[in-house]
Amino acid sequence: MLLIRCPWCGPRAQQEFTYGGDAGLTRPRSDDTEAWMSYVFLRDNPEGPHDELWHHLFGCRRWFKLRRDTATHRILASARLDESFSAQASEGPANE
Repeated sequence: MLLIRCPWCGPRAQQEFTYGGDAGLTRPRSDDTEAWMSYVFLRDNPEGPHDELWHHLFGCRRWFKLRRDTATHRILASARLDESFSAQASEGPANE
């Protein structure tokens, strides 16, 4: 079973969460049609560590960042939106 470490609630089953997308994307200016086309329809498919947004839907209902290896699905770190991943690096892996 995949455990996701919520920064507020601790480790919980994956079924409590929903994926929110790439944490590295920024919204384009409202008048840049080409940038919006790229933002909405074009996505990278990275292999390796990737920063994502997740929502603890069936828990505290808060959004947070998750660093996950897309090749192995191993969760490397989680953090609140306003903190860096290094703040929790000493806790060890989020899944077992």
